Amino acid sequence: MTLQPTIGVLAVQGDVREHVRALESAGARAVAVRRPSEVEAIDGLVIPGGESTTMDKLCRIFDLRDPLVARLRAGMPAYGSCAGMIMLADRILDGHRDQQTLGGLDITVRRNAFGRQVDSFEDDLRIRELGPEPVRAVFIRAPWVEETGDDVHVLASVHVGGADHPVAVRQGDIVATSFHPEVTGDHRFHQYFVDVVRQR
Repeated sequence: MTLQPTIGVLAVQGDVREHVRALESAGARAVAVRRPSEVEAIDGLVIPGGESTTMDKLCRIFDLRDPLVARLRAGMPAYGSCAGMIMLADRILDGHRDQQTLGGLDITVRRNAFGRQVDSFEDDLRIRELGPEPVRAVFIRAPWVEETGDDVHVLASVHVGGADHPVAVRQGDIVATSFHPEVTGDHRFHQYFVDVVRQR
């Protein structure tokens, strides 16, 4: 029998329902996480896109920050898309003065690196781990990775302004993307993360 992991979607703000549907289509049991007690009941965590400063404030207001940090430090698998990437990064450029992250990824991210909402775009990315077909990536006020630590594996980059900028990374059991795979109907990235959680 195939193991069905329980994967929480941080449900304080952002596109929670889309991630729940994508995770369920990939064979996971998906649950919304809004309370500290719910953090202990999950095998992995997805942090959706949204607004990273708002997520940070709400995590602190709802007393979620400390239990989430503790589980991540203990090795819980996590996947963050867009704002979720910022929440998992150890360092932020262009963040708000009091903005905190949960950490876990040895990366420096630049908030809104691709520009404002009107600068949103789509691109086809080749991600070897997801197979030969390109992944349609939707970037909405997206960050990019400015620096990576030695243990961070870059899964995909985009070429902008004469340089390659990582937009999908993995370090151990933590994965993050600048883009939003939950909005395209292509659930291969969620399947990839579900497999990470199963192997854990």
